[in-house]
Amino acid sequence: MIDVMKFRIALLASLCLAGAAARAEEVKVPLNNDNKGTLYVAPDVAPTEKSVNVNGASVGVQRPDGQAVYGGVNTSTPLPTYSAGASTGGDVSFSAGASSDGNKNSSVKAGVTIKY
Repeated sequence: MIDVMKFRIALLASLCLAGAAARAEEVKVPLNNDNKGTLYVAPDVAPTEKSVNVNGASVGVQRPDGQAVYGGVNTSTPLPTYSAGASTGGDVSFSAGASSDGNKNSSVKAGVTIKY
């Protein structure tokens, strides 16, 4: 009976941690902040057992109303991947972005965020 209880607790804990990891957002480190907006850098980090590897970064500007623009590079693949994107602000925000390694891998993304 105790072994079943330990298994259930371990399973619940692992599901909670997996859910938290899946929802993790990038860390934006502010470089400059004023009433017009925030200039930030968002490093692309990959944790290891004892350290963290940095595989590039994005640099962007975000205004207080939510408008944002960014550009970055990811070096975790054999060819570096470059990306750029932007989003509008407000209660209904539209976003678009593109990335490419300059060879065969490229992508385009778009989205809508509705605040309620």
